[in-house]
Amino acid sequence: MSIELGIIEGFYGPLWSWEGREETVAFLGEHGYRFYHYAPKADEFLRERWREDHPVATMASLARLAGFCRDRGVRFGVGLSPFEIYRSFDDEARSALTRKLAQLDDLGLDDLAILFDDMRGDLPALATTQARIIHWIAERTRAGRIIACPTYYTDDPTLDRAYGVRPAAYLEDLGAALDPKIEVFWTGEEVCSREYSPGHLERVAGQLRRKPFLWDNYPVNDGAMSVGLHLRAFTGRPASLAPWLSAHAVNPALQCVLSRIPALSLAESYDKGEAYEYGAAFLRAATKVLGSELGALVQRHQRLLQDIGLDRLGETKQRLRTRYDAIDHPGAREIVAFLDGAYAYAPAAGT
Repeated sequence: MSIELGIIEGFYGPLWSWEGREETVAFLGEHGYRFYHYAPKADEFLRERWREDHPVATMASLARLAGFCRDRGVRFGVGLSPFEIYRSFDDEARSALTRKLAQLDDLGLDDLAILFDDMRGDLPALATTQARIIHWIAERTRAGRIIACPTYYTDDPTLDRAYGVRPAAYLEDLGAALDPKIEVFWTGEEVCSREYSPGHLERVAGQLRRKPFLWDNYPVNDGAMSVGLHLRAFTGRPASLAPWLSAHAVNPALQCVLSRIPALSLAESYDKGEAYEYGAAFLRAATKVLGSELGALVQRHQRLLQDIGLDRLGETKQRLRTRYDAIDHPGAREIVAFLDGAYAYAPAAGT
């Protein structure tokens, strides 16, 4: 494979199980995926409550997951989001961050992601302040690779509406201030980009002074997207992107097992290049993940499950539920849970 592929569990919403994470690492590791980053937004000890210690049980589970990854030749990383620390990087913040970094280092990190995404950004000297914090962290972590996520990680004006208008020349200033060894995440022209082009990535690489580390928001289906199962094989990611990328990280769906279907198709896209066919790739991937019978059934219902939307299925929802409830497979159980509304977006709960 011509590019480093990996998973970044970076979505909002219900957490994956520890067993599901290990199964995903093992399965995708056999198909070319070389890193796994733990960064779910629902782990508040990585985000709003980052100054507090993780529960002992969570740290023990993370340590087991780190060892599981190492045993399979998969890089293990954690995404830390020290929420708006750049607004007051004082002695208290530095002390708390030192403690958090030491705890994460005990896991034996290969990668440490510092994530400034989805935070206020219309602040003076944002880029240079963030770069200073990242360099401070780099001097204190044993992680072999550091990847930063900018506050403005896409061209999409959605971020400006949500978090304030981005400072002029933000990407250029960040790229100039950051040590060239620091990688930088980028999601593309949109938060959830429909496609990527070498021309776009070349322009962004010029702004950042390094190739972007792609954070691909497909098949993620958190928030308002949770009304659909993102099953379709990857499109709009031609193999010609590889020379313009540092690596390609997939932000998966809320459904751990079903996420493996599109993830497999991305590996096939890079392997086959211009010979890639997304329809055939889907069926091959679905068969590997679900078996031939269930894979074919999901292919038949793909449009219903992905495009129609849970709230518009009407009476079809019960018929689908009855069909999948009769199948003893974790992928089928995820479909049943989806049809039952288990993954539904709940704004009042902050998920």
